[in-house]
Amino acid sequence: MSNHEQYMARCIELASKGAGHVAPNPMVGAVLVHAGRIIGEGYHRQYGGPHAEVNCFNAVASSDEALLPESTLYVSLEPCAHFGKTPPCADLIVRKGVQKVVIGCRDPFESVNGKGIERLRGAGIDVVEGVLEKGCAELNRRFFTFHQKQRPYIILKWAQTSDGKIAAASTERLLISNAVVNTLVHRWRSEEAAILVGTNTALLDDPLLSNRLWIGPSPLRMVVDMQLRLPRTLQLFTDGHPVVVYNGKQTATEGVVIYQQLLTHQPVLPQLLEHSYQNRIQSILVEGGAQLLQSFMAEGLYDEVRIITNTDLTIGNGLAAPVAGEMNLYKEELILNNRIQYYYANQ
Repeated sequence: MSNHEQYMARCIELASKGAGHVAPNPMVGAVLVHAGRIIGEGYHRQYGGPHAEVNCFNAVASSDEALLPESTLYVSLEPCAHFGKTPPCADLIVRKGVQKVVIGCRDPFESVNGKGIERLRGAGIDVVEGVLEKGCAELNRRFFTFHQKQRPYIILKWAQTSDGKIAAASTERLLISNAVVNTLVHRWRSEEAAILVGTNTALLDDPLLSNRLWIGPSPLRMVVDMQLRLPRTLQLFTDGHPVVVYNGKQTATEGVVIYQQLLTHQPVLPQLLEHSYQNRIQSILVEGGAQLLQSFMAEGLYDEVRIITNTDLTIGNGLAAPVAGEMNLYKEELILNNRIQYYYANQ
């Protein structure tokens, strides 16, 4: 690994600490290096707060300030060149006198794309692009998908028995994931903007769909209930937190419940995703049930699939798990008796 890659890997490591806290902004990490020594580093910690570059410069000791013109700034994503919640980072870099900037990947957001790099080069700064580009882009795959495909990043998730069932034949709730994996699932929830289930899952499981086992925010709860069959006694409607109900009957707001009507004579999912995009929902974790998950697959509207399999549990009769299309396995882990397989959609 080259020095450039070594420091960019640190940028990615730092940036990942912002997961679940910076959306709809991207996760970004920055490192300042002088003669092989890191003199400052930072990452984007909170949406609306200082960007990675600002935190990185603020971390430089006063005794090292004079070294900035001789230092190299590494940043995982192209510095912004526009006024948003904060001033342009490209202008800050120019003011600080840094003469070399190494960038992981360009920012696809139209207000930035290439403009930050142009600003730096226009000031005479040596800019190196594309260091660990794939890793930097993968880190912000939600952000990239949102801006390039004009829809949220979609993660399909389900838990299944060793014989491929996600629910028992009876209405009794089937516990598949172990306690450790349940905690991991709540971490996943904290990292996504929204969580979505179908009518039957909401009715039979009566889930809260919140993050209670991990430090971090809860996603916006969303449910598809086209005929408005769900009783208002469900926990989704009585715990005081917002829930969006996609339906075919009405658009209204009643307390914390937001009814969003979808046109029943058109495909439902594209409308749901368009509404999410317009409301800047950058990612959705789809937790079931089988029909909703299969619908996303059938329409090719997904980016990632996470399957939890209980290797010790076999039930015979039950509701079959969704049938996945061609996917690319990128990670697999075994946590006690739960095997988790992570796939990217083959699109």
